[in-house]
Amino acid sequence: MQEELKKKLENLEAEVNKVDFWNDKNKAQAILKEINFLKSEISGKNKYDVGHAIINIFSGAGGDDAEDFSRILLEMYEKYAEKNNWDYRIIDETENDHGGYRNVVLELIGPNAYGLLKNESGVHRLVRLSPFNAKNLRQTSFSMVEVLPKIEKDNEIVVSDSDIKIEMSKAGGPGGQNVNKRETAVRIVHIPTGISARSASERSQVQNKEKALQILKGKLFKLKEEEKKAEQSGIHISKTISINWGNQIRSYVFHPYKMIKDHRTEVETANIDKILNGELNEFIEAEKNL
Repeated sequence: MQEELKKKLENLEAEVNKVDFWNDKNKAQAILKEINFLKSEISGKNKYDVGHAIINIFSGAGGDDAEDFSRILLEMYEKYAEKNNWDYRIIDETENDHGGYRNVVLELIGPNAYGLLKNESGVHRLVRLSPFNAKNLRQTSFSMVEVLPKIEKDNEIVVSDSDIKIEMSKAGGPGGQNVNKRETAVRIVHIPTGISARSASERSQVQNKEKALQILKGKLFKLKEEEKKAEQSGIHISKTISINWGNQIRSYVFHPYKMIKDHRTEVETANIDKILNGELNEFIEAEKNL
């Protein structure tokens, strides 16, 4: 069986090397997804690693600077998606008056998106001269990144109707006046855990309910994985992480010097523009061993 999978993988990888591979983008992405699936089957990787991802970014300590940092992180992941020829879109957002975000949810459609980005989850810290105070003083701010697998039809993640509460509200943002006047946005609360998920990007309640349920299932899967790791290592995990000093996984320092450093892998670089432009591979490669 393993030999058959390896032979099929070799044939597909030969397709990737053809000069006209990207002429049909949809076919190319399907082949890449199949390649990643076969690699995961051969190596025993998590089955969701080969699929799409949902990134939830929400601001912590730091006020306007933290909300602007969430915007910076959002654009960084969007540029990373572009470099990987993935499609992406915002499916929920709470924007402030300065173009920053209190929270924003990004959907990434591409092969192996979750597997590549799952270890980006955690608190990110920014140090810079603040553009939001009159004296331009140095400000430290924090944002949380939560990377989830996009779970569509999967019987392993079961959410009972009796365990959820559904709330409807008016959808803000793009979509036109008719969208904003109707209660199309849907928020689902998982009663046993208190975990919630919201979608406002679709034009109907039914579509937003389906999208919110996908996000909720991703969050429940992530919680299950964290509990499993904690049990194996014999440590206790908290259901809530404080988005402030001491919990950061990565620091982005713009002043008094320039450096981005991952505190788990010790990978660091002074080329902050390259990283913010979506060139994350040196961090992501190091994260594979976490």
